[in-house]
Amino acid sequence: MASAVVSAAFRLPFTTIRLFNPAPWIRLRRSTIRFDHPRRIKTASSMSQQIGEIGVVVVDDAFRDDENSMERPDDVVVQYVVLRRDLIDSWPLGSVVTQGCHASVAAIWSFKDDPVTLQYCDPQHIDSMHKVTLEVKGETQMMNLSEKLRSGGICYKLWMEQPENIPTCIATKPYPKSQVSPFFKKLKLCK
Repeated sequence: MASAVVSAAFRLPFTTIRLFNPAPWIRLRRSTIRFDHPRRIKTASSMSQQIGEIGVVVVDDAFRDDENSMERPDDVVVQYVVLRRDLIDSWPLGSVVTQGCHASVAAIWSFKDDPVTLQYCDPQHIDSMHKVTLEVKGETQMMNLSEKLRSGGICYKLWMEQPENIPTCIATKPYPKSQVSPFFKKLKLCK
């Protein structure tokens, strides 16, 4: 287990330093840090001692908590949001962004009890959410994607703008990227 010595009677929990963690999928356990130099921090573990610049938390495998951590960087938890290009070209930008926000929130809320959604929205991970925003050409492609996701067993929300009853956006619930990315391979990033 990690332990640390503190000089100048200055103690901060690692969770305070977590904002600077360059690898947000690594969950840091509660510990303290040592400020020996204004530009350096030292962390000590029972296996090794590591030094890093302020703003970078150096972590070894002893700090990983696989049971509760986010997915590895190669299989990050992600939410896909798909907008219609024809609306992007004809509606005000704010209106289209709003459609994506509606669909994203609705998908999260609809699947709020799902374990992956809970992990995605957990306070420890809320600042490291991943979303991929893609586009389709129009309503026909949106409805085809909706059917493809439904037949593939992917949970999502098709946002219908009211009162016009226009399908404007699809947002998936959060998934490990490897599980859901094959459904979106042929779509372009929204630009």
